[in-house]
Amino acid sequence: MRRIPPGILLIRRIRGRDWTLATYRYVVLLVTFIAYACYHASRKPTSIVKSVLCPYPNRPPGRYPWPIGNVFMKENFMDNDKTTSRKMGWPPFNGPDGTSKLGEIDVAFLACYSLGMYVAGHLGDTLDLRLFLTTGMIGSGIFIGLFGMGYFWNVHVFWFFLVMQMVAGLFQATGWPSVVAVIGGWFGKRKRGLIMGIWNAHTSVGNISGSLLAAAVLEYGWGWSFIVPGAFIVMGGLMVYLFLPAYPEDVGFTSPRGSASNLEVVPNDQEARIRKEDVEAGEINVVSEHGSVNRRSVGLLEACLIPGVIPFALCLFFAKLVAYTFLYWLPFYLSHTEIGGEYVSVKSAGNLSTLFDVGGIVGGILAGYVSDKLNAWATTAACFMYAAIPSMLLYRTYGYISQTVNIVLMMIAGLFINGPYALITTAVSADLGTHSSLRGDSRALATVTAIIDGTGSVGAALGPLLTGFISTKGWDAVFVMLMIGALVVGLLLSRLIIAEIAEKTCKPMPQSSNQRSLGDFVYKVIKLGNIEVLLAKLY
Repeated sequence: MRRIPPGILLIRRIRGRDWTLATYRYVVLLVTFIAYACYHASRKPTSIVKSVLCPYPNRPPGRYPWPIGNVFMKENFMDNDKTTSRKMGWPPFNGPDGTSKLGEIDVAFLACYSLGMYVAGHLGDTLDLRLFLTTGMIGSGIFIGLFGMGYFWNVHVFWFFLVMQMVAGLFQATGWPSVVAVIGGWFGKRKRGLIMGIWNAHTSVGNISGSLLAAAVLEYGWGWSFIVPGAFIVMGGLMVYLFLPAYPEDVGFTSPRGSASNLEVVPNDQEARIRKEDVEAGEINVVSEHGSVNRRSVGLLEACLIPGVIPFALCLFFAKLVAYTFLYWLPFYLSHTEIGGEYVSVKSAGNLSTLFDVGGIVGGILAGYVSDKLNAWATTAACFMYAAIPSMLLYRTYGYISQTVNIVLMMIAGLFINGPYALITTAVSADLGTHSSLRGDSRALATVTAIIDGTGSVGAALGPLLTGFISTKGWDAVFVMLMIGALVVGLLLSRLIIAEIAEKTCKPMPQSSNQRSLGDFVYKVIKLGNIEVLLAKLY
């Protein structure tokens, strides 16, 4: 009973009865959605304040009207600023190497995030996920807020901002493996692509809310753009502590194998509720053995041997390189690029960049729906990434024509870029974590997710870093880098696409029991070798 979240215990006492399984699932979806939206919201301030820390020296002065109401400001924020620090930038970022230093700040955060991901995934399989996630969110909020305090403390030492971002990155690494493990424990494989596509909108919702929060308080000092999102994620951590049941077993539900991933396999399990007082002694032992605290972890090497983990990890490396470059540099790009012969303010650029994530929400849901219909993740992800190449080319080539054209092309680019990124990081990770080679054990879910997303985060760190250096030579080179990254993702998925096509076109042949046993053995050997085409021919 001590593992039941305090908020749920209080609600039980007030209502006098427990929630149904369906209600718990809705609660888990909502809490994890808000939790990871807080994570992403707290990552946006650096992209919003870049133009304040490092103002563009050749930008012409004057007012630049924007025709979409008060959300997009009609005056140049930097020109109307009352403080010299905002006009001249903030040392040490206002020098000739300012963009390079900003890129180094980004890579410091993402490098620590990437390294911490591997450790966090393994810890997530052994510790109480609710407490683990709460600690990570509160720690993230503290150090993100300390970065903003550099404004009020008048700090101009580069290493201070570097260290704050590095420690914040380590705490941020707790988020993704934990929330995916929780979702994988409460939901089975059926229609996981659509469920995860809708749920993964938290990434874009977090980016949007973080951009709006940081931009809204920017005029009071750039430090507030970090403190407010930092407080936001701390409150999210408290919500997780109070209301998140990490596993169904923690609140009195169980399944025949004691694995939460099997809940949807049992007929009519949506309506079935198993309360603790109705569970027999033997079943209670199952609950205690497989609760969120006592679950046995799976080693990194064992998780890497699961078919598809390494290929999808490499795919995510390049997918996140593209996505995170937009995440960290799009507001900066918008504020320093003429749109319809005019420039937008720093605050307007932050607000405008949210439309990229609006397209990302649609892309994530669409990719999940298509993958469920086709039952082909690799094919879906590759098609989206190939479509992202011309969409980025069109955005760079024609985005300057007018505000309307820029918005439309930006949303289309966000749709195709965030679609496969969402698919690989959610539906694929969750399904690989419950692969048959683990005998139906879902306890590797956090570890598998950490391997895939940790490798992807290396690309996420590399993209913004390279952009900081390449952008000094021109933005055309940056977009060429992004298009090459999208192309590599599609090429890496080619072998898996062939395997999916072969699986759908080849019909299984009848076998005797002995032949089937031998076939199962050969299946595992070949599958571990990632030779799905030969496997399809065997059957």
